[in-house]
Amino acid sequence: MRTALRKIGNSVGMIVPASILGEIGTTAGATLDLRVEDGKIIATPVAGVHAGWAAVAATLADQTADDADAWQGFANEDDAALTW
Repeated sequence: MRTALRKIGNSVGMIVPASILGEIGTTAGATLDLRVEDGKIIATPVAGVHAGWAAVAATLADQTADDADAWQGFANEDDAALTW
């Protein structure tokens, strides 16, 4: 497949067909890492900054829950005056 380089402001851009983006598992607007190897431009999708955040958040939530339980045994100075 061929594409043309196009002037975009002070830069040059290239139209990448959606089928090619699909083959590398990305879409328009994604960030790519560019490098040159043997005179060829290699474009590699950059994993999102938030990749894996859900697993980390779940681990932190578990740790926080354990910490919260530990505080249950500590009384506040005015607890006797509170009505629940």
